[in-house]
Amino acid sequence: METTGWDFYWYKHTLNSETKTQTNSYRVKIDSVSAGGQYWCRAGRGKPVYYTQYSDALWVNVTVSPKAVVTVRPDEQVFRGETVALRCDIKWGGETEWTYRWETEGTNYQNNSISTQELNISSVKDSHSGKYSCRGEMGTQRSQRSDAVTLTVSAEAQAAVRVSPQPWLTEGDSVTLICEVTGSSTGWTFSWFRDDDRLSDSSRGAGGSYTLSPAARQHTGVYTCRAERGRPAYYTNYSNTQTLWITGQGSPVSLVVRPSRSQHFSSDSLSLSCEDQMNSAGWTVRRYTDRNTEDCSKQTGSTCRLVSLSTSDSGVYWCQSESGEKRHPLNITVHDGDVILESSVDPVIEGDTLTLHCLHRSTNSSILRADFYKDGSLVQSQTTGEMSITNVSESDEGFYYCKTERGESLHSWISVRVSDSSSSLRSLLWLWDRVFSC
Repeated sequence: METTGWDFYWYKHTLNSETKTQTNSYRVKIDSVSAGGQYWCRAGRGKPVYYTQYSDALWVNVTVSPKAVVTVRPDEQVFRGETVALRCDIKWGGETEWTYRWETEGTNYQNNSISTQELNISSVKDSHSGKYSCRGEMGTQRSQRSDAVTLTVSAEAQAAVRVSPQPWLTEGDSVTLICEVTGSSTGWTFSWFRDDDRLSDSSRGAGGSYTLSPAARQHTGVYTCRAERGRPAYYTNYSNTQTLWITGQGSPVSLVVRPSRSQHFSSDSLSLSCEDQMNSAGWTVRRYTDRNTEDCSKQTGSTCRLVSLSTSDSGVYWCQSESGEKRHPLNITVHDGDVILESSVDPVIEGDTLTLHCLHRSTNSSILRADFYKDGSLVQSQTTGEMSITNVSESDEGFYYCKTERGESLHSWISVRVSDSSSSLRSLLWLWDRVFSC
């Protein structure tokens, strides 16, 4: 075609707009799907311009290269010694044979010779930490590179156990032990141990919790847990220990606290006595503080007197017989602050009234203005410094604290116990149901 003197006009999608060139070629940058479509051209020369007819339309089809995706098992957060699998997936219609290319950043992992879809790392090390991405090649077709995933390798995994709501219980109460892996939550199953003996398979589970409901005295002991995941299995270290105390309901001896509350100010004095209507001889006050079990200091007979309390005196106190029988465990907390919550050390009986006071250190009496909270939510604002709940039920159980302009108290667990008459009625109904279900 003769090109001398001609200008060339190019059209895309519509004839309403044009691009003019002095050569008979037009370069299109294919950087998105929108670059595709219908193209025409025509030529023109002279003044006034003489135009040729429009060319036939040319269709340009643009398809997007598929994007690779990297998945990691068991997790992007792993621990030294675990087995890790990174997989590169490319969604593309039909059966295709891709060759895979892995790219890393910030890691010493040697991947130059790896062309497989799955990248397996056994006994992962700190040097494997970094960013991993992949892409695929199939003839002249190349996928888009995947987004990078960051693999983080940490020190050996550590399990941790905690208890809800509290570790000191009476037969019939419910308690849940929770096992967690520090810094990770994906893909773990858990094993539980009491006094170093592994519990039955019924206590295993992916949820990481172990519930005793109802708790019995034989459940008393020291509990630990351990987690595992992957194949071959990778095990965490054993958790910290958590002791549960479960005592009988008809206790022949009671631990009496004076003043009768669970929270106390530092520098105050406290008296704890093992008391029995018949005979309290042979019973002593013991305590568990800062993971140490010991006799209560300054003990005379069955009475322990603590003068000038400190926060190190916070813990669980109970009565123990000469034969080692434990009764009536109570939680005592000592606060350095200026505000405490006055609540009964014993559970509230279902149907009774629960009364709480917000006390100030300087007066040891109720503060006029106080907000009362249960499980972190405001339940009452009072101008008397006193809060009451009538006809309490199990739904009123929880962690309570008070807050004033002078400070905030510690949190105290308030438990609700079914009365003996209600308990007897429930037992009778249970037996009745068992008889007629056989």
